[in-house]
Amino acid sequence: MPRKFGEIAFTPEVEAAQELRGSRQTYQRYIANGDANDTITPKIQDLIDQLDGFYLGTVGSNGYPYIQFRGGKPGFLKVMNEKTLGFADFSGNVQYISVGNLSGNNKAFLFLMDYRHRQRIKIWGKAEYIEGDPVLIAQLKMPNDPSEIERAIIFHVEAISENCPQHIPIRYSEAEVEAMITPLQTRIVELEQLSNPPNNP
Repeated sequence: MPRKFGEIAFTPEVEAAQELRGSRQTYQRYIANGDANDTITPKIQDLIDQLDGFYLGTVGSNGYPYIQFRGGKPGFLKVMNEKTLGFADFSGNVQYISVGNLSGNNKAFLFLMDYRHRQRIKIWGKAEYIEGDPVLIAQLKMPNDPSEIERAIIFHVEAISENCPQHIPIRYSEAEVEAMITPLQTRIVELEQLSNPPNNP
């Protein structure tokens, strides 16, 4: 059980709920003896490099959470070092809710989901947006991606938790399905040619 995750997620109210329902002692022991789990490991980086989307959570000044899906080409969420992630913030619907929330409260959350391999990772930390930095923008820009980038968002990792795969449905992206089907389609064409050879004049 990751220790840093417990220190952030297990508020007094959560601990009281665990105590009432009989799980507090178990989690208390896990947290006391667990690793910090506050860095991006090579295993987690491998998952991040394959993702074409994730969920970003921020908190408004009224206390309400806001969750937004961020999508892009695989690799657009970049591991800058073992404690820092970064991604380009593309032009969107100009509501600027995430940006506005971060200007008042830099606490943030990333929810990473890999349906194909039934993996999910939760990352707590603090985020900041940076505008007017062409060097950083160039660092986060994906090759051959013409999408307009308004700013960079840098996420400073504080805690990571990997969940078990229970109840995660297996799903495939369009690109993954195409990659699986293409060899089969090629083989079908080959078999059809064998069963129906061209007539020689």
